[in-house]
Order: sequence, then structure tokens, then C-alpha cells
Amino acid sequence: MQDKTNAMRMLDAKKIAYKVYRYGDGKTAMQGTEVAAELGIEPQKVFKTLVTAGASRAHYVFMIPVGDELDLKKAALAVREKSVAMIPQKELLPLTGYVHGGCSPIGMKKPFLTIVDASAKELDSLVFSGGRIGLQIELSLERLLSVTGAALADVTR
Repeated sequence: MQDKTNAMRMLDAKKIAYKVYRYGDGKTAMQGTEVAAELGIEPQKVFKTLVTAGASRAHYVFMIPVGDELDLKKAALAVREKSVAMIPQKELLPLTGYVHGGCSPIGMKKPFLTIVDASAKELDSLVFSGGRIGLQIELSLERLLSVTGAALADVTR
């Protein structure tokens, strides 16, 4: 097994059980829907982690199903900003400690307000990046919310 990621170390430290999935070659990022298909998991259960910046210059994390699109107006409302926009890909690693395609909502360099799409309420668990390309973690919604301090809101189109 490869070294643990920040996300895995944080979950281990809190004694939170999780399931690990590995896919691909661990070097090439894949579209979220491709990851879901390769793992044999319904796409509505596999979530992508998106990092945005608000008009105030604060950063926010949104988790949405891989087949969905973030609605920037709904996202801004959810975090009480005038507007939000996706950050440029080159800013992701310095800001979060994670690369594009391997960004986990758990274990970022610093905590950011995190919003999970309300569709997650219907699921027993979610699958999301474990902090490295080729690695996914499955966790119950309750555990995810407790470890990230995330809130639920309708933020997809």
C-alpha cells in the first residue's frame, strides 16, 4: 500500500473508519464519471471536490456529484457571497496541498468552509478523492460532515 494521504491520516487520527478504492495508474487524472464507471459505483454517489474564490477573496470548497455541474449563483448564496468563481488550476496545489484530480475535502493545508450538495442526504455514504490521483475514499455523510464541518445546500444545476 502506498503512503497515506493527509486525508487518510486525519481520518485515522480521529479513529474514523473509511473504505479505500484505487483506480487507474495513479498518475493520470480521469473525469469523475470515468472514475465512477471504473469503480462500478453509481455516479450520483461519487462526488468531486471543487475549490472556489468568493467576491470577498475568501475560498470555499463545494462537493457535488461527478455528473453534475456547480451552479455558481446557488453556490454564492450558500456561502453568502455576492459571487463565487472556480480558482485557476495552478492555484490549487499551493492553496490546498492537493493537485487537480486528487483534491480531497479532508486534510487541506487549512480548513475552508465546505458545502456538500443536498443530494447527498439521500445516500448512505459518499465516495470522493482520498487526496491523490487514483485514490478514492468512501465515508458516511454524517462522518464527512463531522470531520469537515461541512453544511448541506442545493448547489447544482
